[in-house]
Amino acid sequence: MLSNDLTSLITRIDFALISSIHIIYPPLTIGLALLLFISELIWVRKKDDKWYRITRFFEKLFIVNFGAGVATGVTMEMAFGILYGRFSQAAGPFFGQVLGYETITAFMYEAGFIGLMIFGWGKISRGMHLFATFNVALSSTLSAMWILVANSWMQTPTGVVYKNGIFEVTDWIAALFNTNVRSAFPHMLLASFELSLTFVVSVCAFFVLKRRHVDIFLKPFKYGLVALAVVAAAQVYMGDVLGENTLENKPAALAAMEGQYDAYDAQGNVNNAWNIIGWPNKEGTGLAWSISIPHALSLIETKTWNGPVRGLNSFPKDEQPPVVIPFYTFRIMAAAGGALLLVSLWGVWLMARRRLTAEKASDNKLFLMISVAMVVLPYLAVIAGWWTREIGRQPWIVYGLMRTEDGMSAMTTGLAIFWLIGFAIFESAVVVGTIWFLAKVVRQGPDLTSNIPGEGHEHLGQLDLPEGEHADHPEYIRPV
Repeated sequence: MLSNDLTSLITRIDFALISSIHIIYPPLTIGLALLLFISELIWVRKKDDKWYRITRFFEKLFIVNFGAGVATGVTMEMAFGILYGRFSQAAGPFFGQVLGYETITAFMYEAGFIGLMIFGWGKISRGMHLFATFNVALSSTLSAMWILVANSWMQTPTGVVYKNGIFEVTDWIAALFNTNVRSAFPHMLLASFELSLTFVVSVCAFFVLKRRHVDIFLKPFKYGLVALAVVAAAQVYMGDVLGENTLENKPAALAAMEGQYDAYDAQGNVNNAWNIIGWPNKEGTGLAWSISIPHALSLIETKTWNGPVRGLNSFPKDEQPPVVIPFYTFRIMAAAGGALLLVSLWGVWLMARRRLTAEKASDNKLFLMISVAMVVLPYLAVIAGWWTREIGRQPWIVYGLMRTEDGMSAMTTGLAIFWLIGFAIFESAVVVGTIWFLAKVVRQGPDLTSNIPGEGHEHLGQLDLPEGEHADHPEYIRPV
């Protein structure tokens, strides 16, 4: 146990800050890598140079985001050992190995091909470059899969026994394919595509609104709106599937998310109302006030008119998660997802009305301004969803087996404050730097002057040699 509750609180806040900052980068890396592959594929097949310009432009944004993701990801792995050393030691036989698999099969895999993707233009054939881009997209998805395997195991730990302070793996298949990851990974993958499509749509909307390079950005803008409508609708379904999984495997977390304290009221009737908003009473035994929709909770969670949903009061007080944060973050996530669906459908409707043509697109100023502003929504949804997932698991770091405070490193309050300040400064610098570089790339716009790369026959260069001398090996130009 830690020295006092203040140290525990500081440690929790520190790791919450680190993980909340890191979680905003991988989704864009995953989804944007796939979109880069698609846009490059269109260029290779149609030989339309506008798609090459689009690919290279968004590639710059991808690189900035990728670098920030790597920096904050390494920091988070450090934080596991620094802040949660006891958990790291106890869960090492499974958790540590899974992170090792992610490094070998995904991160190193991605690192090999991302160099070809960034620096291989014109140096390798178009087909080989397209293959490199595809592998960057695939490896980033594999990375997300391994991370979700590890985190989902913390939500629904299977295939292990907790003995003598160590999680011993008894069934690797059960541990890797735990019940939560089957719905959590598709949910996170769709969130990555949703965020990336919104990012692309918002950037394209900015250029269309400013009447800059409309001929280049209009097509990806319209394609992105259609794809976003499909993905946002699919995410609604996948979110419901994950909710059913939470109801079955983490009923206390589900009860906190819905502000459900009792399955039955004082008269013995099913408490089936869904609370839109509300606030817990001072005793923490119910809601002091709420605005509710009758029968909606039963319909959402049990798919029946009057099905009971287990409430928080059926759990021991020391095993109940906080209510206010997961209750409202869940609603922020759902509201942001719903707004994205509505805006994308609005865009599809404008396309059907032929109001997003090259001549008329820039006239839809209200829609374009909303499209630009909505870039914040998927980031809010991702962070809110992450908080819902992680805080809903409390007071457990490994659900039902290891409490969070038992997994923390033993440290003084002063040391905990030191790490909080240090990590906060670093994470803030990464966020500010990322925004600055992304904004710089957008302000500059696409490169319209460089030559279109050929089929990989460009020389890497040649050395500058004194007059009359020559090299008896391949020649290379010293880079400018």
